[in-house]
Amino acid sequence: MDSRSLTVTDHRIDGHARPVELRLYRPAGPVRAAVLYLHGGGFTGGSLDEADGGARALALGAGVPVLSVAYSLAPHHPFPAAPHDALGAAGWLKSSLGGKALRLGVAGVEAGGHVAVSVTMIARDQGCTGIAAQALLGPLLDPSLTCANAARDAAAVRNVARCAEGYRAYLPDPSLRLHPYAAPLDCRRLAGLPPALVITGIDPLTRDEAERYASALSCAGITVERLGLDVPAPSLPTHGPALDALAAFFRRHLTGSKQRA
Repeated sequence: MDSRSLTVTDHRIDGHARPVELRLYRPAGPVRAAVLYLHGGGFTGGSLDEADGGARALALGAGVPVLSVAYSLAPHHPFPAAPHDALGAAGWLKSSLGGKALRLGVAGVEAGGHVAVSVTMIARDQGCTGIAAQALLGPLLDPSLTCANAARDAAAVRNVARCAEGYRAYLPDPSLRLHPYAAPLDCRRLAGLPPALVITGIDPLTRDEAERYASALSCAGITVERLGLDVPAPSLPTHGPALDALAAFFRRHLTGSKQRA
């Protein structure tokens, strides 16, 4: 699909604790489905501009509108602000583009993967928004960092330290780390979640967490596709094979198409 056929517009909605900025990437043609895109940044950073490349490529590759969400960031707005911002964005997307008939997917990168899991669980439990597919790219999923023993070299140890700092900001009350929406690896209520695509890079911590979560989903009867790539996790949102897999996944599960847009 020619990038010139993509319309990009900015919007704002009321969020959980503050206004939330949105950026909609809309390909030409009829709308049957759309994807919510949640950036990375360790719960404390990230922006619409930083997510632009991945969101734009996904809209073009999948041939569906993609809504990038500047969800609330810690430490000023800790959990559950981010997933509730995402839920509000999903509702806005449905009401703006297609109402109840619009099929929704959600894609999350790194900390955005954690937010994606949370909003998917909330949507299931509340019976709203109808999220039909979830894709996680190098997600952060375990605030207890139980896979941290895989960090043996200096770079991996620094990565664990950054993750721990982000979780402290996002979940300042230690009891929140037991909440099922905040601790996906410990959650035992996975039934009823939508099909998932889990993409991992070479980073041991996020790779091991994601593989454990994928296995747990599979054991709960959820259809799971896995893709491991030989690149660092931060490269996944703009990595060609990851983007191709992401677009193909959403075409299959949201529009029923197996062809490249």
